[in-house]
Amino acid sequence: MSREALLQRIENRTARIGVIGMGYVGLPLAVEFGRAGYRVLGVDPQTKKVDQLNRGQSYIPDVPTETVAALVREGRLSATTEYAPLREMDAVLICVPTPLRKTKDPDMSYIYAATESLAPFMHRDMIVVLESTTYPGTTDEVIVPQLTEPAGLKVGEDVFIAFSPERVDPGNRVYQTRNTPKVVGGVTPACTEVVTALYAKAIDRVVPVSSPRTAEMVKLLENTFRAVNIGLVNEMAIMCDKLGVNVWEVIEAASTKPFGFMPFYPGPGLGGHCIPIDPLYLSWKLKALNYNARFIELASEINTSMPYYVVNKVANALNDEGKAVRGSRIAVLGVAYKKDIDDVRESPALDVIHLLEEKGAAVSYHDPYIPSVKLDGRALQSVELTADWLAQADAVVWVTDHSVYDRQWILDNARLVVDTRNATKGFTGKARVVSL
Repeated sequence: MSREALLQRIENRTARIGVIGMGYVGLPLAVEFGRAGYRVLGVDPQTKKVDQLNRGQSYIPDVPTETVAALVREGRLSATTEYAPLREMDAVLICVPTPLRKTKDPDMSYIYAATESLAPFMHRDMIVVLESTTYPGTTDEVIVPQLTEPAGLKVGEDVFIAFSPERVDPGNRVYQTRNTPKVVGGVTPACTEVVTALYAKAIDRVVPVSSPRTAEMVKLLENTFRAVNIGLVNEMAIMCDKLGVNVWEVIEAASTKPFGFMPFYPGPGLGGHCIPIDPLYLSWKLKALNYNARFIELASEINTSMPYYVVNKVANALNDEGKAVRGSRIAVLGVAYKKDIDDVRESPALDVIHLLEEKGAAVSYHDPYIPSVKLDGRALQSVELTADWLAQADAVVWVTDHSVYDRQWILDNARLVVDTRNATKGFTGKARVVSL
């Protein structure tokens, strides 16, 4: 089959698509291609996920079960734990995790495992796209040689390889996979052409760039921009606190400027799989080139210190009431890394709980989306949100501002609230409120 024939299969939607990694990135992407009329096969090592998908069930809030069920019934979506069926695919999209090690070095093991498992099933006229966030150079230095050299395939002629960074924002009701522009950087112009043609069938707008390295850098710029600005506003919150100024009022007033200002908001720290991690991939890569990414390192230092700042706020608030952290009962509202989602990856709430427990507090939490979390090798269970639970707490620490929380009711039943999200703005009650 020639490149023209491959493009024709893409055009008439007879091309088959495989997605490696069926998590927050892979499943929504697979669903969009299924909705666009393609047959999609998801590959994931977790048998539980595979079984759920094959039963037509979604495990991700942003993807309705009804949508998954319809695609499964129509034969447009299926899943497996095996890589061998990928030999039948025309395109394979790699959407695996790229976490950091404890040493803040990139953990590339998931990418290596995916490419090593895919390599035996590579064939001519196959598309392979890496979507996992990584350091600039990964596609050229890792993906291309691992997938082409064993079979003697030539990129741009026999196979078409590109990098297209995921831009998933869990819980975003406006921008989801289909209407978020897709950046594509092919290893060769032919790769960019073919991959752009593929994504254009499922994504509203595709943005081609000159190379995979450029596309990799685009993703890192996006998240570094956010990390640095959040670091700035977090430090602004600390400075405002020392000056006796309300940082939320400052941000609200500054936001009235119609040009030259973009509001960012402070919080208890950074969470999620992207913003706390991705910039450090770039910082790590630059160290190998004898360059120190100073903004990234400073922003990371400030952002990772915020749970300590929150705990200090709690200690001071309790001290004002003649109480110590040790022996106090602390109620934590929300442990998801941001509101209205069920994701605790890198959540600052876990650090806040850990630090409070280290100081001797008895900590419990409620989160409507997170029934249990693992912390320090043990499982914590979400407690029932009751008036008694709030009233008995020496302090309520509002870490995640889920929309379902009744602000007025909470303030009417709690005694002391340490608000890290400005969740209590516009509400008054019997509780004394201490803002970030």
